[in-house]
Amino acid sequence: MSIDISHLLETRISANHFDTSRQLGKAQITELVRLATLAPSAYHMQNWRFIAVQSPQAKATLQQLAFGQSKVAEAAVTFIVCGTLNGHERLPRALAPAIEQGVIPQAVADSWIRAATQAHAGNRQLQRDEALRSASLAAMTLIIAASGMGLASSAVGGFDPAGVGKAFDLTKHEIPVMLITVGHAAPGNWRQKPRLPPQHVLAYA
Repeated sequence: MSIDISHLLETRISANHFDTSRQLGKAQITELVRLATLAPSAYHMQNWRFIAVQSPQAKATLQQLAFGQSKVAEAAVTFIVCGTLNGHERLPRALAPAIEQGVIPQAVADSWIRAATQAHAGNRQLQRDEALRSASLAAMTLIIAASGMGLASSAVGGFDPAGVGKAFDLTKHEIPVMLITVGHAAPGNWRQKPRLPPQHVLAYA
């Protein structure tokens, strides 16, 4: 079955209201994350991690840390999308399947590992920038995946990062970049808001 990506993007909404009577199973949550990890990342570092907040207790904690936003607790699942700062250290493991399956040669992987280590080791700002980029790409991919599964979602940037890190046992190498709420839409959501036309945001060089 072909999927019209234009239709998904043109009909996607940022949901504020979710049907609390409808939940998602672990298989659906796992599939959302699998699809999210198909996002690109520098050197194929895959420097992200996802925490699926689903239990009532965890949702209540996260809602408080998200300044009381009700959708964080009402969604079937709210993902904490984290970027990892030390992705270069984990790069050999991240590249191993691509080498084993013949997607990239060992020599290319070795050159990527050298380049990533040289650029990122000791450069906290670059590590942070890359973590934010990778996690954001994965978060948007997750949103599109949710739309493709007939689910509603919303990206949430309003939360206490330090509080989330402490409450959900994030390591010193993990940054909570974004929350993504996912579930079945309830009545009352706005339709998609109009965007500025391309001529307002596009330049040619």
